[in-house]
Amino acid sequence: MKEVNRVSKEQQNDVVEELVADETVESQETAEAGQEEAEAVDARYAELEKQLEESQQRYLRTQADFDNFRRRSIKEREELARYASMKLVTELLPVVDNFDRATAAVSVNGDVEALAKGVDMIFRQLLQTLEQEGLTAMNVVGEAFNPDFHQAIMTVESDEYEEGIIVEEVQKGYMLKEKVLRPAMVKVSG
Repeated sequence: MKEVNRVSKEQQNDVVEELVADETVESQETAEAGQEEAEAVDARYAELEKQLEESQQRYLRTQADFDNFRRRSIKEREELARYASMKLVTELLPVVDNFDRATAAVSVNGDVEALAKGVDMIFRQLLQTLEQEGLTAMNVVGEAFNPDFHQAIMTVESDEYEEGIIVEEVQKGYMLKEKVLRPAMVKVSG
């Protein structure tokens, strides 16, 4: 029986050796697979780091572009506000030139009638320039009082107009396009 035990012990040793060899091969294969997996993970990690770096650079460039745009917009708005009246002033310069000519002509020959005629022409030129810019005078006599367009300075008794109607314009009111630039000062029937 010792021989049977011996054979079986030898067989057992062979089986154990085979199992150990199989496990060694499997562990080597597992190690190799794990190493390949680790290399794949490292490659993916490096790729993700590269994408992150590119995204951060794009973000910083976009942020810098936005900051430059904001600064440029602020500067343009300030410049626009500073020189907004430039067009109107340029259009009024011929009126100023005509006033210069009129006063120079009066000082040379002293013709008051010619001065009055010249000032009237210059006044019409000034009104025309302002109308081209959207300025219109309000015509208010006979209209109903509206506090958005009119400023009542007094009420008067009137047989001609019913109550709440503008009787007299004390100071002209003006509109700039559709906005009230200055309300008309009026007397309203009471």
